[in-house]
Amino acid sequence: MPSETLSAKDVQKRELKQASFSGSGYELGMQHGQFFKKEIAEIVLKWKESTEAELARNSDEVLKEFLDYADFEGSIKKWTPELYEEVRGIAEGSEQRFDQIMVLNLLDEFWVYLNSIENHHCSNIGVPSVNGSNSYIAQNMDIEPYTDGYQTLFRIEATSDRPEQLVLSHPGLIALNGMNSTGVGMILNTIMQLNASNSGLPVAFVTRKVLSMTERDDIIEFITSVNHASGQNYILGVRGEVFNFEASANKVVRFDPGNKNQTVYHTNHPIVNDDVKPWFAEFNPKEIADTIAVTSNSYIRLAALTTRIANEDIVTDEIIKKAKNCPKR
Repeated sequence: MPSETLSAKDVQKRELKQASFSGSGYELGMQHGQFFKKEIAEIVLKWKESTEAELARNSDEVLKEFLDYADFEGSIKKWTPELYEEVRGIAEGSEQRFDQIMVLNLLDEFWVYLNSIENHHCSNIGVPSVNGSNSYIAQNMDIEPYTDGYQTLFRIEATSDRPEQLVLSHPGLIALNGMNSTGVGMILNTIMQLNASNSGLPVAFVTRKVLSMTERDDIIEFITSVNHASGQNYILGVRGEVFNFEASANKVVRFDPGNKNQTVYHTNHPIVNDDVKPWFAEFNPKEIADTIAVTSNSYIRLAALTTRIANEDIVTDEIIKKAKNCPKR
């Protein structure tokens, strides 16, 4: 039976929840945990239920096995010690176990552990300012269904050494994506095929680190030099400029499609980074023409983005919205 196509007017609008936090590190986490104590408890329970349904195993056993593999603490404390303390504050404020809150903040890293390539459907677009036009970064955020309804915009107040940040997330998680008051923004999507590191810096921590920064060259230096825990594509917006980086455990490669309108876009497969896991060798961009069916999900979405975005003289928000509705399955 064909699925029903809903127009925008058929979909009931929901108000995005918002919350503001101030302070640094542990203080931010404690406020977050206390404010969303009920919601965090619900999400932890739903994570357990989802994990047990998917893996047919006890969730505590899975979590222990994952954390035995996940040696991220050293990188988190080295690069983002204040964020480690924030996660600790969320756990204590919400009265949840630290390991259960940490796993919520290792979203992509848990996907790497599961080695799941089928469930990633994020598409990203970056539009620079050209001759005074508006600049945009935009994405659809497709994560686990049980998080639906918990979407929240966190407003993190500025300090003497950190700009104000607007962070899209859900209770218990420090970041999905976001922007700051100095014109820096970050969106991202999984590239499961790229090599990962069980001692690198996890994606949520990379994102929040970038959102605490202000200078383009410093941010690019950080993105291209840090040891990445998970294969990920990052689109960075900095005051009218946009940059796209495919990051893996062993290299970071900038992707520029060379469009006349200078736009960038990405889905969930490597385009320029050949640091591919051996068991995903067919996705190596050096071999892609001969080895992978371009009818697969991520390639269909990339083709749709290219068709809708690459040749537009000026890319507006309406064009972006239409492009984001391209087929996902």
